[in-house]
Amino acid sequence: MELAQALLVLAAEGGRDHTPFYLVGVAFGAWAVFIGIAGMRLPAFPGGRGAGIAIYAVSLLLAVAAMALAVIVAE
Repeated sequence: MELAQALLVLAAEGGRDHTPFYLVGVAFGAWAVFIGIAGMRLPAFPGGRGAGIAIYAVSLLLAVAAMALAVIVAE
């Protein structure tokens, strides 16, 4: 019963939702694992200049999104 009351108090206090930050963080982590595995398995990774630029762009986008969301949801 005390746990339920504590959860109700926390819910009533409000605060910002951290879910978008967590989702971007998970996506960034999954992206890093994918890039790491692809880099170890494929000798010609990323395959060309365009693919390299695309990988950098996605990585930069995820990093900026994570940093921006960290600032936005900070209390």
